[in-house]
Amino acid sequence: MDEKEKDLNEYNENESTPKREVEETLHTPESSQPVQESPIVEGVTPEGEKFAGATEEAAEASSTNAFFEEASNKEPEATRPAPGPRRTGVTGGGAIPPNRVNNGGSGNGNGEPPKRGKHFIGYFLTALIGVIIGGLIIFFVAWDSGDNADTTTNTNNKASKVEKVSVNTTSDVTKAVNKVQDAVVSVLNYQSSSSLDGSTGSEQEASSGSGVIYKKANGKAYIVTNNHVVADANKLEVTFSNGKKSEAKLLGTDEWNDLAVLEIDDKNVSTVATFGDSDALKLGEPAIAIGSPLGTEFSGSVTQGIISGLNRAVPVDTNGDGTEDWEADVIQTDAAINPGNSGGALINIEGQVIGINSMKISMENVEGISFAIPSNTVEPIIEQLETKGEVERPSLGVSLRDVDTIPETQQKNILKLPDSVDYGAMVQQVVSGSAAAKAGLKQYDVIVELNGEKVTNSMTLRKILYGNDVKIGDKVKVKYYRDGKEKTTDIKLEAAKTTT
Repeated sequence: MDEKEKDLNEYNENESTPKREVEETLHTPESSQPVQESPIVEGVTPEGEKFAGATEEAAEASSTNAFFEEASNKEPEATRPAPGPRRTGVTGGGAIPPNRVNNGGSGNGNGEPPKRGKHFIGYFLTALIGVIIGGLIIFFVAWDSGDNADTTTNTNNKASKVEKVSVNTTSDVTKAVNKVQDAVVSVLNYQSSSSLDGSTGSEQEASSGSGVIYKKANGKAYIVTNNHVVADANKLEVTFSNGKKSEAKLLGTDEWNDLAVLEIDDKNVSTVATFGDSDALKLGEPAIAIGSPLGTEFSGSVTQGIISGLNRAVPVDTNGDGTEDWEADVIQTDAAINPGNSGGALINIEGQVIGINSMKISMENVEGISFAIPSNTVEPIIEQLETKGEVERPSLGVSLRDVDTIPETQQKNILKLPDSVDYGAMVQQVVSGSAAAKAGLKQYDVIVELNGEKVTNSMTLRKILYGNDVKIGDKVKVKYYRDGKEKTTDIKLEAAKTTT
């Protein structure tokens, strides 16, 4: 060992100056010519041959370090850390220098790689371990996700195979419907069709509605429905809830209250409805409608609502002449009632019939306003229709015209009414031998009061006459105007000759 190498070893052991700096200082050529720089490959020569005395492991490690250092040197300028004040063998901030001077040897004389080579091995091993750990993490995460996906799939498969649960739901509504639903039937109206040559063809279904079986006796059953459901029928047929059919006989009709009674054989009848007290109804209590909206295809349909109004007076045109000639007293409900529901049942929560569905307001921007004839009105009428075929009502024996439809000049010149009288029912014609004729009423008399109640038009006169306060044989006082003078007379009420 020469003098310089001895000094080097002693110096490395005792001083803090890095051995690398000393070595490079000792081996740096003293020539003033610049030396070509090339990347150092520790443990191997620039041609790739290992130095004498270097082990295979050292050479291999040094080659690996050189590979990483070269890769580092090739990083884009934008991503490499900016170098600080350059010192030989050290880059600013501790980064690997972009290049280094080849000093012709990097060993320390005993065949071991320099200290810097150990640092790079550590970096490499750390990176390698990180890659392995990262790979393991990704593997396990993917494996776990696969398990979760399988679990989710299994869960979804199980969810798609959930068994249907049958729930036996019973409520007051279902109990009420169950009591009466088999007593509600479809009523089919058959009329004769005409061919092009004017001959009468076979009977065909012209319309349909609903009906309610209210009585069963002596092998017969009786059904209440609307008059407009059976109007102009050549044949009537009833379809039960179970699909069976029976031909029906019309016993009688009442056009003023839009009611009719049918008779059928009772062999297919299993249930008879009972009537409730419509006078005891309260606003807001449940109301359930049952019928055959739009025909037999939807027979037995059930809709639910409430009692929306009581004692509603709805003007009705009974003879189709475009003039309202009757005022029906009805129950208002918001239960859905559609064409075909007419004649069906409106029931309470006890399953009792409180009304016969009859009509609805069908206008744009109007929804849920339907009407039913109260049961307390229905019962006495259908009793007469069943037994007599018609409803006996008191009659005056006159035809009437509303004063408010008469031009004002005629009210003054012909009727000679005082200025304070612009209402009443004018007598157009008096039937010979009628109650009115016997009481002395004449054409153009204007009735303004009957039995102590004001008469504003012919509709109110009928309401008074057909009400429950007067009966056939009663005497009622009539106040009227003749030639501008007020008069009174008593009329003994007689039975009308027909239901109309």
